Amino acid sequence: MQVYAAMDQRMSLGEVAAHAHRAEALGYDGLNVPDALHDGLLIAHEALRSTECLKVATSVLVAFPRSPMIVAIAAWDLQSASRGRFELGLGSQVRSNIVARYSTSWAAPVPRMREYVLSLRAIFASFQQGEPLRFEGEHYQFTKMQPFFNPGPIDFKKPPIYLGGVGPLMTALAGEVADGHMSHPTHSAPKVLEELALPALQRGAERSGRKLDDVERMAAGMVSTGVDEAAVDAERAKNRELLGFLYSTPSYWPALEIHGCKEVGEQLHAMTREGRWAEMPGLIDDDLLETMIPSGTYDEIADRLRERNRGLATQITFPMPDDPANDARAAEVIRALRQ
Repeated sequence: MQVYAAMDQRMSLGEVAAHAHRAEALGYDGLNVPDALHDGLLIAHEALRSTECLKVATSVLVAFPRSPMIVAIAAWDLQSASRGRFELGLGSQVRSNIVARYSTSWAAPVPRMREYVLSLRAIFASFQQGEPLRFEGEHYQFTKMQPFFNPGPIDFKKPPIYLGGVGPLMTALAGEVADGHMSHPTHSAPKVLEELALPALQRGAERSGRKLDDVERMAAGMVSTGVDEAAVDAERAKNRELLGFLYSTPSYWPALEIHGCKEVGEQLHAMTREGRWAEMPGLIDDDLLETMIPSGTYDEIADRLRERNRGLATQITFPMPDDPANDARAAEVIRALRQ
């Protein structure tokens, strides 16, 4: 099982190099970088250039406002410069953000994402083998690649493509056309993975003549951990507040529904309309919090995470300590998880 770190979306570009270097020193296999307040591809470049063996994945790059050609060129450069350590994670985002924040037209996301991935693969093939570029779909058409603009082959594998997916259709698409799937933190609990994500991935994989084991599966869940119970309790409080906010969004309710508590999401959604933000964490009781987010001290958490995973994911996320003084303890957990 591979272990990935993550980074706060508010971290400045100037802080990324030190954060990535620290993640590599702790023994992580990879680092997930966001695409929110800062450009995900720029963050990935900073992380890759400051490390030697750490993989870096965009988790996830907002795809539709960016032309696949623009993304393909950047991904190709990142893969070449890093000697094969870049992973391209893509996501669709919601309609309101695509239209109002990015001023981009909206279309049904699953068919559009299918073309996005397939067009990336056609562009990569043109770069690597010099094949004539000819991809013609409903949403994307790429039919011109002069030698002057073709960066040419690289000595490393083509950038692997991951899809972030919550719903069954996008998750199945990841199984069909992508190299891997990235679960959302709200949808990374074992029962959600087992009953929602894996069956969809299996269906998609079968459509393209593959097996489930051919698809990397990243469970990007949160963890409440620390050196002692006081530290764990502090993390539980932060994560309770975060879940109270996240589960107010209807698209994340399937994870609640599968645990028989969809009404929690409905109540949280109503509270956002009433402006009762401070009361929302109170609806995430201890049982629900532990079901969605495992907790335990550094001495306990590796065993709990291994028991929860049970082969459901090939890659998991584990938080870096806020205090570097605890790095040695965290490194012990990372080593145990990688075993």
